[in-house]
Amino acid sequence: MTDLTTLLEVGGPVAALGGGAAYARANHPGVYWSTVGLPISTARLLSSYGSVMEACGLTVAPSRLRMLAVKATTRREVRPVPPRRGIIRPTSTGLRLRLRLAPGQEPADVAASAERLRHAWGVHAVYVTTIKPGVVELRLVGFDVLRQVWMPRKLDTGFLQVPVALREDAMPFIRDYRTVPHQLTLGATLSGKSMYLRHLIAGLAPQPVALVGIDCKRGVELAPFASRLSALATEPEQAAELLPVLVKEMEDRYDLIKARQGIARNTPAEEITSDVWGLPESERPLPIVLFVDEVAELFLVATRKDEERRDEMVTQLIRLAQLGRAAGIYLEVCGQRFGAELGKGATMLRAQLTGRVCHRVNDEASAKMALGDIAPEAVTAACAIAPERPGLAVAGDTSGGWSRIRTPYLSVGEAAETCRESARLVPDLPALKPFRPDVPVRPVEARGPALRPRPVAD
Repeated sequence: MTDLTTLLEVGGPVAALGGGAAYARANHPGVYWSTVGLPISTARLLSSYGSVMEACGLTVAPSRLRMLAVKATTRREVRPVPPRRGIIRPTSTGLRLRLRLAPGQEPADVAASAERLRHAWGVHAVYVTTIKPGVVELRLVGFDVLRQVWMPRKLDTGFLQVPVALREDAMPFIRDYRTVPHQLTLGATLSGKSMYLRHLIAGLAPQPVALVGIDCKRGVELAPFASRLSALATEPEQAAELLPVLVKEMEDRYDLIKARQGIARNTPAEEITSDVWGLPESERPLPIVLFVDEVAELFLVATRKDEERRDEMVTQLIRLAQLGRAAGIYLEVCGQRFGAELGKGATMLRAQLTGRVCHRVNDEASAKMALGDIAPEAVTAACAIAPERPGLAVAGDTSGGWSRIRTPYLSVGEAAETCRESARLVPDLPALKPFRPDVPVRPVEARGPALRPRPVAD
């Protein structure tokens, strides 16, 4: 009887502890990883590193000198040599360690064994990154970081860089306009495309840039951010008037570059290889970011007159995409579908958009439009996005690299409040003044503190 009582007294706390761990793993994976998962995975890695590397075929035969030294000092068997392991660095989402590859090995050998390493060490995923020749970094992710998105607290970003989402390897996805000047973002209704756009606008609002919007859905997506926009077109007719102004602004900036560098005025803009970033800061015009929401509305026509206007707008968009980067003009084109069926010039415009982000789409053809020409293997990943995970997307670029990302939750009110707080940064561009949107004044009693962003949860 005494033994049974003692067993019950001991078993109660143990069961409670196990139940608490199971609850934390399901609802608070970050807490579970820091308290339970991290020690277990670290112990597994330290105890089985050599055998796991040998099972994955990542070991090499020891050198002749090593074999002679082992035989001379001990009688144990000379085993194959795994890659030299560096210090294990724990993080809030996983582990990091560097490996120095043995002679004859390459990073692709380690990347091919990532799935085996994941199962051997009991983590959610393993990613391999090349640091320098002969050294790779293993990034072990302890849990699904895209289930509840929490952006890192410390982000090293600069001018024209916006941390807009979290990648599946727990690293921030940063939209860098200096590196990837133009981007195409596709997604079906309720896929999270608008959330992605809000993060871009809210991230650029505190920076010294001019924001221009074309939203042919009567402005329902971009009108809440009117206080920070230098120009806004809410109908195709207005867009047809705004785009030539932007093209003229681009040409004026090329003339400024010519005058500074002593280039003849009759030199075509296509032959000028420099850009506005080579100008002195006192003479450098501010960058312009053009947001085009539902780009298909610019291509749809009903009459012959509309067709002529469409051709002019598409031509101007293509010119901005081809020549705008050197003039400090960047494009962010969004839509539900974007392909050759939209009409003449659609494929040519898409080819100029270096970055690609594909949210959940309604068919495989839409995913191929976004990613098929740059990363064919990413099309399958885009088609597998579930409707229960809004904000999940596949991001790629023309280098062929791609990754899954997910944007954290950001309401329209929060993004609009950020724009209102940054309204003083709207630059003075005389050419865009006729297109400056009207900003309604809120009653004083209606104003309140900005809401804190909430994480995206299933």
